[in-house]
Amino acid sequence: MTAGAAWTRASLVLAVVLVLDQVTKALARNGIDRGSEDPVFPFLKLVHVRNEGVAFGIAAGGRTLVIVLISVALLALVLYFARHAATPLIWLPTGLLIGGAIGNIIDRIRDGAVTDFLKIPAWPAFNLADIAIVFGVIALVFVLETKEKGEENPDASPA
Repeated sequence: MTAGAAWTRASLVLAVVLVLDQVTKALARNGIDRGSEDPVFPFLKLVHVRNEGVAFGIAAGGRTLVIVLISVALLALVLYFARHAATPLIWLPTGLLIGGAIGNIIDRIRDGAVTDFLKIPAWPAFNLADIAIVFGVIALVFVLETKEKGEENPDASPA
């Protein structure tokens, strides 16, 4: 895959994540009273929670520091992607991670907190941006591990 195609795919994934994240958060803010719970399934509730911290509310109150740290991490990811755009599937975790992170940064800048609206038992509330970030990390580990195994054995034929 060319670098241009990888950038295009990463941008499309980023855009889809960002749009879905912002639309669903707006629906939650406008349709669910803050603090209320609406059971959808026995294992899933719709809620309306404001998260002023990072994951699980850690570092609440440090909005500027959180935004700076996330921005630095995103810059590092973009620079890595720019140098390794030809790596198979690297566009997918890049788009997921950047789309999710930007979705939550938009909330932090606009509202001072991230809107979370999905709740499963024994887990803090979360949103679609968080889901994209988690799957982005998993996909990035997979892509990097696959790349390293391919470099260790360059004579191995692809599966």
